[in-house]
Amino acid sequence: MVDTVDRKIIDILKINSRLSYAEIGKQIFLSPSSVRERIKKLEDTGVIKGYTLRLDQTLLGNNLEVFIMLKIFSGKFQTALVEIESYPEVKEAFRITGQHNLHIRVALRDQLHLQQFIDKLVNFGEPTTHLILSRVGKELI
Repeated sequence: MVDTVDRKIIDILKINSRLSYAEIGKQIFLSPSSVRERIKKLEDTGVIKGYTLRLDQTLLGNNLEVFIMLKIFSGKFQTALVEIESYPEVKEAFRITGQHNLHIRVALRDQLHLQQFIDKLVNFGEPTTHLILSRVGKELI
């Protein structure tokens, strides 16, 4: 069971998961060994599934971020999932309900790269593209 102290640790880790146990402990008035034990328990029980790296796509040469909604053709669903998952441009993909089957977030170099990416997707279904102009508010984790 996750208690209020665990939730405080999670909130701190969401902001910066590279903090030491001692630094986290100072913020919530626990010893480093207690923080370590709690984090280990959160990892062992699957509450914490892993730690990730957030990248600035623009600095990596990807000047476009795009949401693509894909309505997959009948009989192409499993093939599409396997293929789309292998594309390095895909940063996130979700199966969804509604008019479309898949919601994909991709990072691309430019408009030509977007065109080439869409050309790959039309083999699986009908894409609808939405350019991401900017993030609103804080990044939710």
